[in-house]
Amino acid sequence: MDELTSLSNIINKDFDIDNLTTEALLRERLIEAFAYLLDNDISKMMNILYRTDVDEVKLKSLLISNSELPSAEVIADAYIARQKQKIETWKKYSR
Repeated sequence: MDELTSLSNIINKDFDIDNLTTEALLRERLIEAFAYLLDNDISKMMNILYRTDVDEVKLKSLLISNSELPSAEVIADAYIARQKQKIETWKKYSR
């Protein structure tokens, strides 16, 4: 299974984002989803980030240091990075 497929599978546990051909498209859809959650359901977004184990302190630091970027973009990137870490850990220990 390639990395994009693994990433899509793990992200589909939190978001209904299917049939994406590139990581850039996946990122774009996640930015849209987090923008929606920021505006409409912050508690659901926080729950997703908590379940995903996105480090809250690191995320706050990223939001401050990247204040010129939309918050949804910074959050999506942190979420993707954490999911990639999980995939790498699974690969490492499943051998």
